[in-house]
Amino acid sequence: MKFDAPAGKNLFDNARIVGKSTRRIDGPLKVTGAAPYAYERHDVIPNQAYGWIVGAGIAKGRITAMDTSDAEAAPGVIAVLAAPKMQPVGSSPFNYAPLFGGSDVTHYHQAIACVVAETYEEARAAAALIRTRYDRGEGTFDLKAKKSTAPMSGEPKTRGDFDAAFASAPVTVDETYSTPGESHMSMEPHATIASWQGDQLTLWTSNQMIAWSKDALAAILGLDAANIRLDSPYLGGGFGGKLWVRADAVLAALASKETGRAVKIVMQRPLIANNTTHRQATIQRVRLGAEKSGKITALGHENWSYNVPSAGDGETATAQTPVLYAGDNRYVAEYCARLDLPEGNAMRAPGEAPGHLALEVAMDELAEKLGMDPIALREVNEPGKTVPGQPDKQFSERNLVRCMKEGAELFGWSKRNAKPGLVRDGRYLVGMGMAAGFRGSPTMKSAARVKLAANGHVTVETDMTDIGTGSYTIIAQTAAETMGVPLDHVTVELGDSAYPASAGSGGQWGAASSTAGVYAACVALRRKIGEALGFDGDAATFADGKIVAGDKTHALGDAGAMSAEDAIEFGKFQRDYNIGTYAAHFCEVAVDAYTGETHIRRMLSVCDAGRILNPLSARSQVIGAMTMSVGMALSEELAVDPRFGFFVNHDLAGYEVAVHADVPHQDVVFLDTPDPAISPIKAKGVGELGICGPGAAIANAIYNATGIRVRDYPLTLDKYLDRLPALV
Repeated sequence: MKFDAPAGKNLFDNARIVGKSTRRIDGPLKVTGAAPYAYERHDVIPNQAYGWIVGAGIAKGRITAMDTSDAEAAPGVIAVLAAPKMQPVGSSPFNYAPLFGGSDVTHYHQAIACVVAETYEEARAAAALIRTRYDRGEGTFDLKAKKSTAPMSGEPKTRGDFDAAFASAPVTVDETYSTPGESHMSMEPHATIASWQGDQLTLWTSNQMIAWSKDALAAILGLDAANIRLDSPYLGGGFGGKLWVRADAVLAALASKETGRAVKIVMQRPLIANNTTHRQATIQRVRLGAEKSGKITALGHENWSYNVPSAGDGETATAQTPVLYAGDNRYVAEYCARLDLPEGNAMRAPGEAPGHLALEVAMDELAEKLGMDPIALREVNEPGKTVPGQPDKQFSERNLVRCMKEGAELFGWSKRNAKPGLVRDGRYLVGMGMAAGFRGSPTMKSAARVKLAANGHVTVETDMTDIGTGSYTIIAQTAAETMGVPLDHVTVELGDSAYPASAGSGGQWGAASSTAGVYAACVALRRKIGEALGFDGDAATFADGKIVAGDKTHALGDAGAMSAEDAIEFGKFQRDYNIGTYAAHFCEVAVDAYTGETHIRRMLSVCDAGRILNPLSARSQVIGAMTMSVGMALSEELAVDPRFGFFVNHDLAGYEVAVHADVPHQDVVFLDTPDPAISPIKAKGVGELGICGPGAAIANAIYNATGIRVRDYPLTLDKYLDRLPALV
């Protein structure tokens, strides 16, 4: 199906199932343990052996010797794969850092060996017997030290004369903000079971992007992609960390080939931070110049980040800046240093997430200098119908001002004391903060196969994944709506590369793209049924398990069992639009006047994200993202040892994510504004929008509570404890 023009009125505008809060159909499986994660799939292949990954003890250099003899002689050991004895595996467009093979070490905890044994404990014990010697090389690990020489990534986005406008602006802000590296820390670690049957390789794995990873594995292992099958029906979180093939999948495949056994590997939690991808640190300079009315006349945002020496971009923290506010004179630029740290890549929304931590705090600082309400400042700088500086590109659907106004009313923003440090509640300093949010809403080609049984039951097959986001449910809702059957008459099968290739889960494109692909397949099936029964499938009404075509009524299964497959392909017309999602985020904090500890009291996000397919699961996505923002703002940090080049706190004991006690009350409101330019269903993704802005709202609330501005994240109390207001 070609989607080559904005959607008109269609069946989803009067939906009975799509758009209704629906409990996740995979929920009972999850809570009873009947939805197994990759490592738990004990029944898919017999005689599974266990692998244990050994990570490098240096960040850069070479392995000069590796003695595996004691490990090979240990009880239960089947094989030891040693990197110095094996040729390096290939690379792919989806991986930058080397995954296995050879003596060169380019980052800490790079996989350098794999022990395969009959039990997990035997593999772990034997791995401790491997003795490795290194020639440590000189590495570069400090972003601040490399900032001044980091090359620019691409061309800067300029407009007008920024320097002159900033110099002449009556009111200016010129501040630098820094965000640390961060780790995904999914509940389910990276894990894979691999088995060879002749030249056919099957991997039962934990992966967000099946089609991408199938092609990547083919390139990495030098195989024909047609001989690889990936199966990943359930994931315990991904957050971007499982978009890519990592060492667990590569080593499981190599070990299975070496041993002739099925081999299962779960990456040990302490290896994940350094072995897999992470969000890179940023240093961001934001310059804002404004008239006394609040109108921005100069907007500058520069961001310095890093990636591995071989390839890859930095964390693109300026992604939201060209579209979020009006302003005639701009300078927006990205710089990427080359450091000998682990590979940086997508995590919990791309660059917009850390970018808001700078831009939206700078806007708060500008509002204070102007003596304006932060919402009023943003409203004054709301663009018109087209993207600033791009008169030929219009916003497809943009309701940011409405988000802010409705949010302010719901949150009680009018009660905020604009002068910081004056509101007290017993021992606590209390403050409110807000921030705007933007996240792009891309789409990708996505396919599905829909089968109809003679009894009217519908089965959907697509390699789309469910990483905890509710894909099973929204796909079932889409199929049920389009085919006119109750939700319990639909079965959804996901995550198998034997099924048609979908968009996959990532980039906030999964929901919008995959449901549109399912719709396309359902339309193809409706037409096929119509051909069999002699009516126009596009003109007929499918509802309540029946088909009404003209003056005739048919049972859905009258044509017998059949199936249809199709894909949604998004047309070039979308280039004429800026298709995004918007939000207004609010937060109230209480800061202990004695200890400096910050307590979140309540949070609110008002979201403009197209048609909401399932408000219940969409709310879960947004509050999860809001919780991640609490971690970003207050506690999460991959601490780099600049001497040895590794993330020191690489486990859950030292890497502090937000927990339930940190977020007592959250509200989410959806405007439910269908966007005809995004897809036939007019629905956008929403999960990543929920992490773009709330962290800045927290930072602004802390300032409102204390009068102390901290620009170095996370906002731990040691950075402002000595500056708290006097107690009396």
